[in-house]
Amino acid sequence: MSNQEQTPENRLRKELPEEVAAGAGEAPEAPEAAETPEEQGSRQAGLTGRQRLAQGLWPPRVTRAQLIVALLLFGLGFGLAVQVASNSDSDSALRGARQEDLVRILDELDDRTQRLEDEKQGLEKQRDELENSSNQAEEARRQTVEKERQLGILAGTVAAQGPGITMTIDDTKGTVEADMLLDAIQELRAAGAEAIQVNGVRVVAGTYLTDAGNSVSVDGNKINAPYRFKVIGKPQDLEPALNIPGGVVQTLEKEQATVTIERSDKIVVDALRAAKRPDYARSSSQ
Repeated sequence: MSNQEQTPENRLRKELPEEVAAGAGEAPEAPEAAETPEEQGSRQAGLTGRQRLAQGLWPPRVTRAQLIVALLLFGLGFGLAVQVASNSDSDSALRGARQEDLVRILDELDDRTQRLEDEKQGLEKQRDELENSSNQAEEARRQTVEKERQLGILAGTVAAQGPGITMTIDDTKGTVEADMLLDAIQELRAAGAEAIQVNGVRVVAGTYLTDAGNSVSVDGNKINAPYRFKVIGKPQDLEPALNIPGGVVQTLEKEQATVTIERSDKIVVDALRAAKRPDYARSSSQ
């Protein structure tokens, strides 16, 4: 064995792995210096537009404001989805109706629109009369008297007569409840009823109905079957409103009640309510 192989340095290289031995005796590499802004700009200039876009998008940098906006947009989208689903349910119910029923519903909507238009024209006419009348004070008094009479009819303090219908509900099984009669009253009001009387009790804005055993109580007055509704309004609007699919008549017939509706050119609603002075409410006009 030669003297060169027996030196401590050569013996150590033989015992170490080749990678470590190869690096032994070499000076350690100096750490890379951080890029200066000029070097970073030069490196960015060498990238394509797509590469710069990718570096700008990833990794994502989400700020607090962006997170809040994302949550608000999510809530808005969820609300719109719920609304669309609700409208779809209503549309599916109408799609299942017969053509005759759809035509009748459209006619009823047209009639309601026409009534509102007539009321608008009447109010505009009153305004014009007040503005153009030579004796505005007298015209104002005349309109006040007419308005008092109309309000008396609505409040039930004066009798009324006019065209309308008579609806009789014969409940031999005792299955008709107060909420069913209340649905009938609400449907009649929506169809343009101006005065309603049930078994001698005048129906007004504050009327309430409750069950009373096998009968019904209207404003504390107990009434028994058959329930007789006397309604003043346009018969062509009132009767179809009660006969719409799933409406008042069908609901009562499911409860084995018999419903009879008759049109008439003259219905008399003569049940009266005592005028009540409000305890707290006062006119705000000066």
